[in-house]
Amino acid sequence: MTAPSPAPFDRRIVAIDLARGLVMILMALDHTRDYLSQADFDPLDLARTTPILFFTRWITHFCAPLFIFLSGVSAYLSLQRTGDLQGQARLLWQRGLLLIVLELTWVHAAGWTFSLDWHRTFGGVLWAIGWSMIALSPLIRLRPATLLGAGVLMITTHNLLDYIQPESLGSLDWLWRILHAGGSFDVRPGVRFVALYPLIPWIGVMMAGFGCGPLFLSDAPARRQWLTRWGWGLTLAFVWLRAGNLYGDATAWTAQEGDLATLMAFLRCTKYPPSLLYLLMTLGPGLLLLAALDRPLPRWLLPVNVFGQVPLFFYLLHLPLIHGLAALIDLGRYGQAAWQFGWPFVAERVPKPPDHGFGLLIVYLATAVIVLSLYPLCRWYAGIRRTHAGAWIRLL
Repeated sequence: MTAPSPAPFDRRIVAIDLARGLVMILMALDHTRDYLSQADFDPLDLARTTPILFFTRWITHFCAPLFIFLSGVSAYLSLQRTGDLQGQARLLWQRGLLLIVLELTWVHAAGWTFSLDWHRTFGGVLWAIGWSMIALSPLIRLRPATLLGAGVLMITTHNLLDYIQPESLGSLDWLWRILHAGGSFDVRPGVRFVALYPLIPWIGVMMAGFGCGPLFLSDAPARRQWLTRWGWGLTLAFVWLRAGNLYGDATAWTAQEGDLATLMAFLRCTKYPPSLLYLLMTLGPGLLLLAALDRPLPRWLLPVNVFGQVPLFFYLLHLPLIHGLAALIDLGRYGQAAWQFGWPFVAERVPKPPDHGFGLLIVYLATAVIVLSLYPLCRWYAGIRRTHAGAWIRLL
């Protein structure tokens, strides 16, 4: 991949903020569905789901890959803005460490569980982003093309490691679960950790984003051109590999009864851990989205742009807000909400009432309320970030 001649660097590329803002909104939809939907099963379970429920979940698959890719791009652009290699490396590992701490503390207690019980913890998306930043930190001294090649290699070949079972590694099985296989292990008796986002492919995605950074220095027409070409290239690669069940996902698709059901089976790729086909399926259209957004900002998209400027702030607020809304609704309906305390995705939780939850119309309306309520806070914090350049502001 050859970078076009760079134009003078603009402080912000609107398409990046818009894409991140859309990711935040989709993520809020997914988490609102987790807490308010009456469908208490995997929305991608073809035997039980409906098309609208399936695609409500499937569209949110774009969140993590696109956001982590853009985190790599942003790290490169930040380096070009400051020219401070050592400072950027330090910022990456500091911010990465902060994200890991937030995942295991605030997100765990105030977001997902409403509990101070740490007998079961999850390594989720902030965990993956944090470790990816730490891994990228010493590597930004390398040429972007080198990092792009290494990232693409990690993305395209990690499925070759699927045959290595954690149990075969003896006392190091926990490390393999964190790096590639995913799953849970005992940190010590009574304390269990779930590696929901294995690190190898996600580190590869962030490295690839950093490696693509020089391309974002092009002027807008050239940038749109390469985003469109590579977006279609990745999308067509997904279709070709998936159509023949050739390589890149452990779950093969099969024809179903009806064209729509067959399409759903075709699109049902493995996220945990992210397969090559999952990443092609999401990053390809993600690049096309960036190309479509890479234009002057219309006023009606200003709120989305604001969310994209302060994504971590949005993330840290949206989970407690969604979870709190769900708990208040349940208190009003049932007089209690014991099932809202503890992890919502484990079998050991307190059972919900049989009539718990709502249809997708309510889920979408609740998402709109959540997102609109967060806008004034995000706009306020975005203003603080613009006027205060302190180190702690940069970390958040």
